[in-house]
Amino acid sequence: MKNQNLIVHPANEQEMNVIKAFFKALKIKFEVSNESPYDPKFVKKVLQGKKEIEHGKGITLSMEELNDLCK
Repeated sequence: MKNQNLIVHPANEQEMNVIKAFFKALKIKFEVSNESPYDPKFVKKVLQGKKEIEHGKGITLSMEELNDLCK
């Protein structure tokens, strides 16, 4: 069988423990990674933008203005 990846998003520690126990019971190999799939520089820019909007530094565009920018 071809190798496939499975991405799971448990909501809390209890769900994580159940998932681990399930995989172990079925003898399915798995690994846990705390690595973000996103580039840290990108995440920093997004969080900075969110902070600026919260402090009133954002701008508002109509759909027409947005469409004009995308041409």
